Amino acid sequence: MSKQPLFFNPIFKDRIWGGTKLTSFHYIIPTETTGECWAFAAHPNGQSVVKNGEFEGKTLGELWENHRHLFGQIEGDRFPLLTKILDANQDLSVQVHPNDDYAKVHENGELGKTECWYIVDCEEGAEIIYGHHAKTKDELVSMIENGDWDKLLRKVKIKPGDFFFVPSGTIHAIGAGTIILETQQNSDTTYRVFDFNRKDAEGNLRELHIEKSIEVTETPSSHTDVTPTTEQIDDAAITTYVQCPYFTVQKWSLSGSANLIQEKPFTLVSVIDGDGELTHDGNSYRFRKGDHILLPHEFGSYKLNGNAEFIASYL
Repeated sequence: MSKQPLFFNPIFKDRIWGGTKLTSFHYIIPTETTGECWAFAAHPNGQSVVKNGEFEGKTLGELWENHRHLFGQIEGDRFPLLTKILDANQDLSVQVHPNDDYAKVHENGELGKTECWYIVDCEEGAEIIYGHHAKTKDELVSMIENGDWDKLLRKVKIKPGDFFFVPSGTIHAIGAGTIILETQQNSDTTYRVFDFNRKDAEGNLRELHIEKSIEVTETPSSHTDVTPTTEQIDDAAITTYVQCPYFTVQKWSLSGSANLIQEKPFTLVSVIDGDGELTHDGNSYRFRKGDHILLPHEFGSYKLNGNAEFIASYL
């Protein structure tokens, strides 16, 4: 049978810093502090599920294990990517992620975590923490031990449409009032450096991981400036933000119709605004904000109609 676009039902994660803004993506969220939508997820801590076609009801992990042809038979013991939408109703903890080598040794074979952020929306004056000001490891340790957070942490003002590449080893935090789409390696390993002395529902301070954080933090901090490039295909502007060993991430801005070709092993497409229709092999599929669509291997030519914005990723 012909290849179909596969639409996924995400799963949701309650977080101490979460809120209710994920409802703007047409989701029914489980709590008033829903912080994360795991849109394309094949991790032991969460699996998104196909909601259409012959694979309806199967998890992304099951497709990876048993239907590798959908991904061009690429190798690997786990699906490589994880796509999330985050509602930061409050500040997230200041954190850092390990690289592949460190995680393999210290986190039971887990992948490292290089990620990137597209700012879908944010309140005026919102900011992120992106990197630090310590020049040496000794200075980093001293500032952390003394709680010199204002001196240590590099704060950056943000606005909707901004994009940030966050390699493993980068100290970072998403600030309150921000909705982001995050594309990352398929990992759930996070080391907390500082959590504003916040307490959980039981009144306990949340665990910090100071020793591991210091070991994996790049010092001095480097900042990878993103230089987007844009290509026009019919009525779609295709902006490429980052190409790295782990993923390529693009924004597609559609205002009309565009004839496109899926030539990658697979492409993950998240609709972050608007709606429209995807036509392929004589079949039409409606999409709207909040939909997440996997275009499988050898999907080939298809047409998009509508007014919408998408974040797309592939290897």
